[in-house]
Amino acid sequence: MTPDGSSQPDVRHCPVPVVWGGVVSRPGLFARLGQAPRVSQIAAPAGSGKTFLIRSWLFESGLADSAAWVTLPEGGQDAQQFWISILDALRDTIPGSKLVRPLTGAPELDGWAVLERLLEDLGGLHDPLWLVIDDVYELRSAEALAQLELLLIRAPAELRFVLLTRGDVRLHLHRLRLEGELADIRAADLRFTLDEARALFRGAGVELPEPALAALVRRTEGWAAGLRLAALSLAQHPDPEHFAAEFSGSERTVAGYLLAEVLDHQSEPVRRLLLRTSVCERISGELAELLTGDSDGERILQDLEEAGAFVVALDAKRSWFRYHRLFADLLQLELRRTEPAELATLHGAAARWFAAHGYPVEATRHAQAAQDWCLAAQLLAEHFLSIVLDGQGATAHELLAGFPADMVAADPELVVLTAGDELFRRSLGAAERHLARAEQEMTSVPADRRGRFQINLAIMRLTLAQRRGDLTAVIEEAHRLLAPEESADAALPAECQDLRALALVGLGTAELWALRAGEAERHLEEGAVLAHQIGRPWLEVSALAHGAWAASFRSFGLAAERYVQAIELAKEHGWADEPVVATAYAGLGAIRVWQMRLEEAEPLLEHADRALRGELEPAAGVVLHQASGMLELARGRECKAMTAFSAAERVAGLLVAAHPRSAPMRAHLLQTLVRLGETASVEQAVAEAGESGRGEIRNAMAALRIAQGDPRAATLALAPVLTGSAPVTNLGWKSQTFLLEAIARDALGDPVAAGRALEHALDLVEPDGAVFAFLLHPAPELLAAHARGGTAHAALIAEILDLIAGNKPVLPHGEPDRLREPLSASEARILRFLPTNLSAPEIAGQLSVSVNTIRTHMRHLYEKLGVHSRTEAVEQARILGLLAPSSRRP
Repeated sequence: MTPDGSSQPDVRHCPVPVVWGGVVSRPGLFARLGQAPRVSQIAAPAGSGKTFLIRSWLFESGLADSAAWVTLPEGGQDAQQFWISILDALRDTIPGSKLVRPLTGAPELDGWAVLERLLEDLGGLHDPLWLVIDDVYELRSAEALAQLELLLIRAPAELRFVLLTRGDVRLHLHRLRLEGELADIRAADLRFTLDEARALFRGAGVELPEPALAALVRRTEGWAAGLRLAALSLAQHPDPEHFAAEFSGSERTVAGYLLAEVLDHQSEPVRRLLLRTSVCERISGELAELLTGDSDGERILQDLEEAGAFVVALDAKRSWFRYHRLFADLLQLELRRTEPAELATLHGAAARWFAAHGYPVEATRHAQAAQDWCLAAQLLAEHFLSIVLDGQGATAHELLAGFPADMVAADPELVVLTAGDELFRRSLGAAERHLARAEQEMTSVPADRRGRFQINLAIMRLTLAQRRGDLTAVIEEAHRLLAPEESADAALPAECQDLRALALVGLGTAELWALRAGEAERHLEEGAVLAHQIGRPWLEVSALAHGAWAASFRSFGLAAERYVQAIELAKEHGWADEPVVATAYAGLGAIRVWQMRLEEAEPLLEHADRALRGELEPAAGVVLHQASGMLELARGRECKAMTAFSAAERVAGLLVAAHPRSAPMRAHLLQTLVRLGETASVEQAVAEAGESGRGEIRNAMAALRIAQGDPRAATLALAPVLTGSAPVTNLGWKSQTFLLEAIARDALGDPVAAGRALEHALDLVEPDGAVFAFLLHPAPELLAAHARGGTAHAALIAEILDLIAGNKPVLPHGEPDRLREPLSASEARILRFLPTNLSAPEIAGQLSVSVNTIRTHMRHLYEKLGVHSRTEAVEQARILGLLAPSSRRP
């Protein structure tokens, strides 16, 4: 029970923090909040009662289960962590739990993609939902602020926002204000009236004579923090009237005076706990006992919270707490005044406690506050990569910036981490320079820390080599990391399982690009299993996606299953549009092209392109552009295919050495030129390339010779492929080899050899339906004759002949009479602009959204309408009645 006999709120089921004892009904402000438009901005100085007001209103109004509460930490927050906090808070509400998908932190998450996904989730919101963002002024990221601004503008009307800040939020809210969608509550509005102050004191068990209460309200000017501190002091004061008349001055002066009064009336253990734990952003009972040397820390903190003494529980079990910002500031001021020599000791003890309990970020910050630079550097060196893998790259950058610049420049361990920071920020040249410096100064690293230094150095070199497509260097560094400890200085100790998983995935990926499929599949499978065991889903998705590509060398069906597994895992963690899953979409799209399931392939490849955003290593871009070129070839669009293959060639040029994946891409390009009749260009390119050791290039040479009417030369070109001395990437290319052999043998008048080769080609195609080669090199008469002569693949031949006869892939019969999926409100708005001559940037200007948003919605529109262009989208929308018929006469 509270002091006035009322029941306490049940904190276990509340999505917002609860202050027990002293919840005051403020009808006027409650009414304003209840009638407020979509966005309420409550801007007032510290201690004005902003948080207290919103908590009281939510509980009195019965809205606690429909309110998501996010408090930003002091000093700002990663943009990524901000959005994860938003999604987690929304999911903890009753309306949001049904709609908002989870999101796991990972390197390089795109906040704009997260925002688009959240808006999509909220499209199904029908019940009112409040999002409270406390201390929003702490949001320092310009990109996160821009994203929050877009959320405020585009969120559905059912989502209401309450922004708590000490000053005006750095958001462009003028549009909302002009449209009457923004309510402002300022410091003057928050001042307690006499009646409200009386209720507050009664809630604290204090009865004041009316003159004394009026004097106290007058002297504090209704300032919430002053009144609450006064209530705590008066609870044990022998002369309340004298106390109320005694103090005056500014808010800071009053607060300081009242704080002294509060502390003076506390027992020594409580006073000591308050002062010495104020150095921490959050505190637990165990940590409080360490910093004070006393016992019973958790009980004291729980008692202070129940008393409303500016102490707030952070979890349902009430094991972690924080102090109100103003209260913490004043406690720290008092600590510096009374025990200045203890500050470094307290921060150092907190650093070691947080480190021992698995909180490296807080540990490093406390070590820096203690100016224990050696401990801080050691902590950051040990945990830098784990912090980045957790999706806190900006936090890692901030921690590095917390060291003196001259120290960073002189410490090889910090130089390596600076290289890592540059790598994750895509500054490859700067990263390389820092790594070179670190290697030169390796001997100055203390012997007991050199092992960790060399591990970090190897990981950064591996990452740099991966980004540049330097396969030899990647494999070398990965093997060094994974070697038994006694055989390599940089080998990983057994406890570094997250780094071991990273090295396994890096090694397997490099082996994959080097076309060492068996080794790649084994190492990637090991990496996926280990990543799953240690809870690193980002690495697991990467391992699964690349492992699926390795499996495609022997089975398209198995590879497709694994690609889907990677995509589903990525979706589970909210990464459907992130670079980590782009390889899976590109690979699955390529398989669908091989299978001529083009209506499935196109959205997969578009999704891969959207997820890549030009951010992954060039090798992944080569794969995507190659698959896109194959798609265009399958549709008979040779010129567009040439554009895609040329793009793949340009991307391949960014790699530091000739890439094995470039051979299939170049072979497709040459075959496209053959189809265009550019045989002279192909002849010259083959002569200059010097890639005749690759089976794919030999297939292209055979296609050229057949086009030139020289089938015997074609068989000579194919012979090394058939014997295995010129390997090919997968069974799709192998089936193409046998098909070209069959075409050449038929032209040479050898029907037996032609039939044997054709049956081999069909044997390879039958299990997975990878018939692409038969559309690229159509031979309908040969196939028809083979079917009449006896074959194990009669049905497959019939399907291929149907495809060839249509000169295009099989599509669903007839025009769709309904949408594949309903259009969202945003997509419907954009659809109305498609019949106009407005460009995407002009439409974006009309709707006040980004161009990327317009393009994303247009892609979704095309997918739902089952079309591939703006013109087709307009026509199909008119057929379905989504747009009015054209006014132009035929």
